[in-house]
Amino acid sequence: MSNIDFKDYLNEQLQDPELKKEFENETTKLESAVALAKVRKASGLSQRDLSSISDVPQSTIARIESGSNTSIDTLTKIANALGKKLTVTFL
Repeated sequence: MSNIDFKDYLNEQLQDPELKKEFENETTKLESAVALAKVRKASGLSQRDLSSISDVPQSTIARIESGSNTSIDTLTKIANALGKKLTVTFL
């Protein structure tokens, strides 16, 4: 059995429009999760600390950071608590 390059395999699988749509949706959620975790950690805050200053439950912050869906309202509350501006960009 020969080795298969993951990027080649992924590109082949993404030829399926339904799979590509789901892959892009999950990628977007994970990018948001990573962005929140980075800004929280750069601010020197734990999830519990961020929960206290944003009035967003710690469990919600944990779910966002694990890639679960959330609302713009929730992300705006978190951004405001961090003294940041939430920007949504469609590329």
